[in-house]
Amino acid sequence: MAAQLENSGELQLPVLRPIAARLRELLAPEREVRRILDIGSGPGVMTCVFAEAFADAEAVAVDGAPGLLDRALARAERLGLGGRVTVRHAKLPEDLGGGDEHGEGGLGSADLIWSSKAVHHLGDQQGALNELAGALRPGGLLAVAEGGLPTRFLPRDIGIGRPGLQARLDAVQEHWFEIMRAELPGSTSVVEDWPAMLSRAGLTGVGGFTLLLDLPAPLGEAARVFLHAHLARLREMMSESLDAEDRSTLDVLLDPGAPEGVLRRPDAFLLSATTVFTGVRPAR
Repeated sequence: MAAQLENSGELQLPVLRPIAARLRELLAPEREVRRILDIGSGPGVMTCVFAEAFADAEAVAVDGAPGLLDRALARAERLGLGGRVTVRHAKLPEDLGGGDEHGEGGLGSADLIWSSKAVHHLGDQQGALNELAGALRPGGLLAVAEGGLPTRFLPRDIGIGRPGLQARLDAVQEHWFEIMRAELPGSTSVVEDWPAMLSRAGLTGVGGFTLLLDLPAPLGEAARVFLHAHLARLREMMSESLDAEDRSTLDVLLDPGAPEGVLRRPDAFLLSATTVFTGVRPAR
């Protein structure tokens, strides 16, 4: 999924760059940001955004997949950021937490810690937030992008199959997510009230904000390729939970030669909301 993850990140750049700017505003105006951790960085798209937005900081991509970290370094080199983007191979949640400046005994401390769609892959979400909050330097900011609204990309009635396909896909994904969470090591149930969870982690000034990615129809090629890969993954992983008609509809949507497919149909769009929750570690 490496190429799909990087393609997805690049499509989100109109949202990721304003997020970085907003996080800069939430930090104290006089604060010098010297080290940023991107937890669950994938191919490093947001890591590089941070390196661009915080010119004096080291931006560290943290992930458990060496191939994705290689992509992060390659991306940084292409963007002329190679001197300020570093990578850290880490097994989560075992390697969460601080340590010294160089990460001995953990990931090291940071002025800003960012994590997007990673905490929900850890069994004890509150425990993970506690560790991340503990790795902040006094006055540092933790920002977590979790939850939010389901992505929308097709009309309710697409002219093939039963109307409302996306709503049924949402239900299937929620069921898959429930099973995934239950099977994680150390899985712990928690009310996913992210501001309350950040507060329990000892952070103050807790809040949140939401930004929209709105790519109207007709979509460009990169967005169509992303949607095709997204639907192909759903078809592969969750088709047993769909009825025969919906599976047939997905097959048409995935057909590269079909005018009704997502690679060619004129009504495909991309609308998504990214919600970011933030909190500050109190100064000593």
